[in-house]
This record gives sequence, C-alpha cells and structure tokens, in this order.
Amino acid sequence: MEELILVDENDQEIGVMEKMEAHEKGLLHRAFSVLLFNNEGKLLLQQRALNKYHSPGLWTNTCCSHPRPMETTEAAANRRLFEEMGLHAPLEEVFHFTYRAELEYGLIEHEIDHVFIGYSDETPHLNLEEVMGFKWMSLTDIQSDMHSNPSRYTAWFHLLIMDHYSSIQNALTHESI
Repeated sequence: MEELILVDENDQEIGVMEKMEAHEKGLLHRAFSVLLFNNEGKLLLQQRALNKYHSPGLWTNTCCSHPRPMETTEAAANRRLFEEMGLHAPLEEVFHFTYRAELEYGLIEHEIDHVFIGYSDETPHLNLEEVMGFKWMSLTDIQSDMHSNPSRYTAWFHLLIMDHYSSIQNALTHESI
C-alpha cells in the first residue's frame, strides 16, 4: 500500500493517507516534478504507460510522483528518476506551486508540487511499467504544441509549462548545477 504525505497550505505535514483514497477525496498532498534538460536546452519528456491508473498515454515532464512518509522530497525525486527513466543526475529544487486538477475516473490531483531541475545527456532506460516512450523538446516547442494539442499532456505538466514558464526559464538562466 502506497501512502502519500498530506500537507496544509504551508506544506506542513498533517498526516498520511493511502494514495488512491487521497486522490479520490482530493486532499492536498506533497508531490514533485523533475525537469531534466540536455546540453541543447531540451527537456526530456516521458509518455506515461497505458496501464497507469490516471492520465495513461499522455506526455508529461521527465518524471513525477510523491515522496513516501519519512522520505525527503529530493530523495524521492532521485529515486523516481532512476525507477522510471533509469537515470541519475544532480537535481536542485527551484520552486514549488499548488494546483488542483480533476482527472478521469473521479480522481483529483491536489498537490504542492516541488519542481526539480537537472541536466543529463544520457539516453533513458525506460521502466516500461511506468513509461512507454520519451522525447526531447524545447520549452517553446512544448508550449506551442500544448496550445494546439492540450489533450496530449497531463494536467500538471500543462499547468507547469503554461503558468510557470517564466519560473522555469529563470531557473535555467541562474542554474548552478
């Protein structure tokens, strides 16, 4: 049974709950998104596996998930980057945002999403239980495609790119990794 860390609006832990129950109730919980860039400045996107319990087959950021109880968000981001994409890279948290999105099957993502940026030119080694494909794209190409084809992308990735584009750009220009 996978548990999520429930938080208040200040990201203070207030409890834990089984993952599906938290998503069915739409309770605020801690999450993270990893944005991995190559030396050309392109972002590594993953296409979610078709067996995922929500948003199957959609394109999204390099990886995303939830820290486990007693696990730091940074440790969880590194763990999932390896579990999903077979990659190791130094990651740095650059900002966080809160969002709520209603998904298919009556599920609700209500998260404080900690955004980590890293760099790698390595070829991913996909965990096919989690990821069915990958591609590298520039942020401007992603944003353009999202305008034309929003249904190809996960709700949180759409919000991340459309609402927090300048925060990502700012982090890239001031990155110390």
